[in-house]
Amino acid sequence: MTFGAPEFAWLLPVAAVLAWRWPRLGLLKPLRALIVLGLIFVAMDPRVQRQEPGMDLFVLLDRSDSTESRVDQGLSEWKKLLEAAKPSRNDRLRWIDFAVDVVESGKIGTELTGSRGETRTAAALQMVASLAEDERPSRMLIFTDGYATEPLQETAELLKKRGIALDYRLLPGRGDADVRVAQFSMPDRVQVGEPYLLKLELRGQASKPVPVRIYRNEKLLLETEINLTDGLGTAEFTDRLVQGGVYAYEVEIRPVEDAHLGNNRAQRWLEVIGGPRIVLITHAQPDPLVQALSPLGIQIDAIAPAAATRATLAGAKAVIINNVPAHELSREFLNGMDFFVREQGGGLLMVGGRHSFGAGGYAESVIDPLLPVTMELKSEHRKLMVALAIVMDRSGSMTATVGGGRTKMDLANQGAASAISLLGSQDQITVFAVDSQPQCVIPLAQIGGSQQKIIQRVRKVQAGGGGIYVYAGLEAAWKELQKSQHGIRHIILFSDAQDSEEPGAYEALIAKMRKQDVTLSVIGLGTRADVDARLLDDIARRGNGRAFFSNNAQELPQIFSQETVTIARSAFLEEVVATQTSGKWQEISPSMIELPAAVDGYNLSYAREDAIVTLIAKDEYSAPLMAHTRRGLGRTMAVSFPLSGAFSQQVRAWPGYADLVQTIVRFLAGDEIPSGLALRHRLVGNQLTLDLLYDQEQWAESFVRQPPRIVLESGDAAARLLPNWRRMQPGHFTLTYQMAVGSQLRGAVQLGGRALPFGPISSPISAEWAFDPARVADLKQVVAETGGRELINLSDAWKAPEAQQVRTLRFFLLAILLGVILLEALQSRLGWQLPSGWNLAAWKTKRIPRVVSKPAAQEVAKEEITPPPSPSAPEMPEEASDRSERFRRAKNRR
Repeated sequence: MTFGAPEFAWLLPVAAVLAWRWPRLGLLKPLRALIVLGLIFVAMDPRVQRQEPGMDLFVLLDRSDSTESRVDQGLSEWKKLLEAAKPSRNDRLRWIDFAVDVVESGKIGTELTGSRGETRTAAALQMVASLAEDERPSRMLIFTDGYATEPLQETAELLKKRGIALDYRLLPGRGDADVRVAQFSMPDRVQVGEPYLLKLELRGQASKPVPVRIYRNEKLLLETEINLTDGLGTAEFTDRLVQGGVYAYEVEIRPVEDAHLGNNRAQRWLEVIGGPRIVLITHAQPDPLVQALSPLGIQIDAIAPAAATRATLAGAKAVIINNVPAHELSREFLNGMDFFVREQGGGLLMVGGRHSFGAGGYAESVIDPLLPVTMELKSEHRKLMVALAIVMDRSGSMTATVGGGRTKMDLANQGAASAISLLGSQDQITVFAVDSQPQCVIPLAQIGGSQQKIIQRVRKVQAGGGGIYVYAGLEAAWKELQKSQHGIRHIILFSDAQDSEEPGAYEALIAKMRKQDVTLSVIGLGTRADVDARLLDDIARRGNGRAFFSNNAQELPQIFSQETVTIARSAFLEEVVATQTSGKWQEISPSMIELPAAVDGYNLSYAREDAIVTLIAKDEYSAPLMAHTRRGLGRTMAVSFPLSGAFSQQVRAWPGYADLVQTIVRFLAGDEIPSGLALRHRLVGNQLTLDLLYDQEQWAESFVRQPPRIVLESGDAAARLLPNWRRMQPGHFTLTYQMAVGSQLRGAVQLGGRALPFGPISSPISAEWAFDPARVADLKQVVAETGGRELINLSDAWKAPEAQQVRTLRFFLLAILLGVILLEALQSRLGWQLPSGWNLAAWKTKRIPRVVSKPAAQEVAKEEITPPPSPSAPEMPEEASDRSERFRRAKNRR
């Protein structure tokens, strides 16, 4: 027997002193003494150890990409050996499959269906610890190559606490040659102009030098060869950058013989710190805005739309989109803007022009809700009616499902329906569904009051077979549009970028359309790298329209809406218009400046309810020319008139042009983060650890009122993650996050109304194929700490755990004490006495009086007082007998 709380033994001498010093407490009475000793005994938590008759053996199978085939090869033999070695029927064998997910095999509804791209050993061990029953001994046996993709240190303490030993058997190697990028390291951030070192480590077996290429921002930086000696090859390179920003480095090896291609690449990101940075997306070279902003001393990165990626946003204070159409910006960049503004506190400025706002296709896009203005033209402000033809791909590829029980065709139908819903009653519509031949779904007709009926018919389009015959579809749409006299005639071609067939003489057909002012845009399901993307791009270019590409079918309705608003509900007014101030300039800057008195043209838009308008057009529309608002932690602004290029002559000639632009950029860049903060990160496999270090004197009181909040974005812009910090010590918060294989991560630490942005962060190598020896050492360490061992003979897996099951006696003793306390209460409070000899008849005689006459009662009393003679009892002395007789007579007289 052991005690869980032996420190309560000090109560024993205390109880003894109380019993001796204050006898009135009655602690020396048997029952009370028993109660006091029992309570002290319960407080000390007595425990006994006992061995259960059966044991649970959990067998964990590593089903990740790097080991699954080897597990399958040996599984049937392992099952036979473990079943045959089972000591008794009370023992149970339970099988656990794990990779990214963890499931118990053999149960209904449980099957490992997730990704095999990671080895989540720690997650598997934690799940088994939760499955193990407290009342039964348990043991684990894991079959793995030992290369976990997450740290294992914390699991050892958990298993020791549960008394579960971990055994292991390492799977044999494949025996094939493999060369891998074992390490690719560099600093996370450097100053502008600071030299830094890139370290590369290769492991494996190669008979020839391994060709190596290093890229920076997808451009070849270096090409060389590395020799491997005793399975190891290293190299170091230096680089230096003179401009701030975020740069992507990628290393690629191309060995002659290689078993696994998944570990031949590695990527790292480097942030070059050079003060505030503004990203200007523009076609103008040079852009007048760059010269206007140069006195601020801020780095201005003027880039073409094609160069804008999500990584472009890293380290930027604000983004300026200067008269660039939405379809020229990648979906990745556009989807990343919401997080950049709302969560990372970045600024956004959209500048007017013929390819901006609604005319540039930003209505109904992810940029739309960020701006302080709406871009969809009101019906009463439309000057021209639209005849729209939609040519839809209904080929066999459109039957593919995209989740939620819907197909690509369903989403294409929804997109066409969204486009029709944006048309007015005076507009016209025609719809064709095309595979090997066009099928007229809706002949050319005016919308009128039949909009909902038309939408219902479009939603019923079914996919057919084969590929889409592009020429046939375009020709059918063109013939229908020739029947219309509306001012704007436009075709939207929706097609699979991997399955667009039979373009025929599309060049000549589009040329005929253009002669009659018919325009043509393309929505391609896929990417610009797909086999037919070049054809679709050329169709849109020849048709004087736009080309959209997306491999996410969920985005189709949004793209259809963007394009429809662009051609039907947007307007750029090409006339000089006078301006009027609203008197709210102080919201931007306390220093008053003179605003332009007139502009050469502007994009017609409407202020949102939360917008602060500073400049208004003096015309029939009274439209906002300058407006700003807050979005999350960031600031956004719409300048509806051009600041460069066509229709900007008067503004650029105005003396206050540079001052206006500089003030706007300073406002959008926001406030600087105060000192006393540092954010560090490190990756172990795919597990990211973030450490926030702060000055106690400067930030402690502020963090008590409002703790720092962290927001992460991984891949999909809609996926916002809010993990919790752990406070390690004063001045130090930390958190861990498991990154998905191949994913990039951005984030921000939010401090009240300000943000400390970071990222992107990506795993330097595919952790599943890293084969880091340190991970095997971690596994062996956990095994040693839990009392496990490496199993050569599988029959030893059933060896009972050394630690027996421990049970507490507290509840058993408390039940007994409750009975003793009740007994003591009956005796001391109610006068109940325990009958001597437990003689039930005697007890009844004493406790239950008989009702008799007085003389009879006296005779009974005599009988009760005079005991029967006992043959074995010795005779009483004469003196004692006289005294007894006198006592009897006196009692009878009473």
